[in-house]
Amino acid sequence: MNISSLRTKIYADGAELDGMLSMYRLPHIKGFTTNPTLMRKAGLTDYQSFARQVLAAIPDRPISFEVFSDEFGEMERQAREIATWGEHVYVKIPVSNTRREPAYELIRRLSQAGVKVNVTAIMTLEQVQAVTDALAGGAPSNISVFAGRIADTGRDPVPHLKAALEIMKAAPAAELIWASPRELLNVFQAHEIGCHIITVTNDILKKLSLVGKDLGDYSLETVKMFRDDAVAAGFRI
Repeated sequence: MNISSLRTKIYADGAELDGMLSMYRLPHIKGFTTNPTLMRKAGLTDYQSFARQVLAAIPDRPISFEVFSDEFGEMERQAREIATWGEHVYVKIPVSNTRREPAYELIRRLSQAGVKVNVTAIMTLEQVQAVTDALAGGAPSNISVFAGRIADTGRDPVPHLKAALEIMKAAPAAELIWASPRELLNVFQAHEIGCHIITVTNDILKKLSLVGKDLGDYSLETVKMFRDDAVAAGFRI
């Protein structure tokens, strides 16, 4: 299978403008996501200035920016402000605050008010159900299930996301995001189950050129890599 035949949309996940622009030039990149952790790693200090730069350069694809307050009242103020920055902006709302208080009522208010939300950091099917209930009948939205983090706990995320898709039938304007993938294979797993979107970091996206590569050739390249590195290191026994 090639990338152009995927039914799952690939969103680039990052917060470095140059990297986002390089992904924007690729027709198979259908949208973008960011988060405060990625922004901090990129050395950003002016949130709004960065967002405005991104939206000026990428005006026609969905882009998610996250609120960063831990209080629901301030989250709502931030969300409504961020939503005004562009037609294709989605506002990322964490499924709860740091005190484990669910954000469902805030999500409901925002969605019913026409704010496109991307509910993030979801892990459990109970969370998927509650978020779906909150989004039903509202604006277009995303439900981000962190499949990679689920896999990090030793659980297979595929049945989990299949179940999420069934739950989400009650909110047809919501799209499921396979978040935090760990390898390129996850893109094809997302396609197989009919997941709407997968967010992928640039380091994984760079592996797209390997799709369909002859495994015999890849084996030989690996042998050559080991040999070249041994010679370059000057190893002796």
